[in-house]
Amino acid sequence: MAEQTPSVETVRELSRRYSNWGRWGDDDERGTLNHVTPERVARAAACIRSGTRISLSLPMDATGPQVSGGFGGRFNPIHLMFRDGGDISMGTVVDEFYSGRDRHLRGTDDLVIMALQSSTQWDALAHIFFDGHMYNGLSPDTVTSKGARRGAISQATDQMAGRGVLLDIAHVKGVDALEPGYAITADDLEAAEQAHGVTVGAGDFVMVRTGMMGERKGNWGDYAGGPAPGLGLGSVPWVAGRDIAGLAVDTWGMEVLPNETPDVFQPLHCVFIVGMGLWIGEIFDLEELAAHCREDGQYDFFFCAPPLPFTRAVGSPVNPMAIK
Repeated sequence: MAEQTPSVETVRELSRRYSNWGRWGDDDERGTLNHVTPERVARAAACIRSGTRISLSLPMDATGPQVSGGFGGRFNPIHLMFRDGGDISMGTVVDEFYSGRDRHLRGTDDLVIMALQSSTQWDALAHIFFDGHMYNGLSPDTVTSKGARRGAISQATDQMAGRGVLLDIAHVKGVDALEPGYAITADDLEAAEQAHGVTVGAGDFVMVRTGMMGERKGNWGDYAGGPAPGLGLGSVPWVAGRDIAGLAVDTWGMEVLPNETPDVFQPLHCVFIVGMGLWIGEIFDLEELAAHCREDGQYDFFFCAPPLPFTRAVGSPVNPMAIK
């Protein structure tokens, strides 16, 4: 008998089965970050052996992945100077900034215009709604034109630190990059643990490498919103069962595209973010980290990636750090 195509009912069942609503109280806004206890953070410091520091972020500039107008209206960061060396040479710094009084100091200033989820970033729990609710049963009026009153990105600004683990699925399968449309399963995640000699535990931040970032960086094509490898529905029991704090992937949307549910776009966003309250990172650059892990055989590290404390924001750019 042919297997039935997953549907919205599949997503609803997974969301019910693995729901964390009420697990940490009806007013909880931190979700799976509750797994990051002070004791676990302290133990994670033992992963620091050489002091090697690796950034997992893309450069935030006009060369990013949001090409051809970006998916869903997102665009690459726009960086502008509003006081530069020319102003210093022409004397306008003194005239306009120092009110005509020359006090010898000269300075430059800049600004950035960006969609907060256009590059390496975290999704806040208020980012996704499914069947009329966000995490912990909150309704759409929780997020207004002024932003999220609950479940905003600021809930994580002092929480994103602990043990990180890289699961390099592409390397375990002997390829540079997984094929677009490949759905990562629980078996794949367990095979990577065994190959790397690590065990993912409660409170960990898991980095999943598909290789797509290394394949596309600098020549993005349809990276943003196009066919991609990623987590599939078969990964849900593993993710839920490990009580991880966060999950970050080197693709635009974390989960496999095209999605396995023809009638639900990004079903794992519904299960993970809405149902479980799991913090999701996307567009993480895991290439340097993966190369370093292959070289020294150490696939766990101290992970620190606090989002910027934008008030009421539903996402944030981030410069994640792996410290080994």
